[in-house]
Amino acid sequence: MSPAINAIVSGIVQGVSFRYYTRRKATDLGLTGFVRNLPNGTVEVYAEGPETDLEALINWLHQGPSYAVVDQVNISHCTATNRYRTFDITR
Repeated sequence: MSPAINAIVSGIVQGVSFRYYTRRKATDLGLTGFVRNLPNGTVEVYAEGPETDLEALINWLHQGPSYAVVDQVNISHCTATNRYRTFDITR
């Protein structure tokens, strides 16, 4: 069973290309899953892949892109569903 994470990122994370840069970072790490804006102003990230790469993504999420201001990152560890082949921006 492969590991996965579900993260909720809060702060100034919408309207600052957070989803674009998250997809880029996750793709560079070889992760699969998705990133999306939520109606409450947060961003949700679901990622599957090796534990070390997931940890690298988690570390990056605490900073985000240069225009973002990350206040909090809530991480839930889970088991991968293995239904994703790429890392995408979804709605």
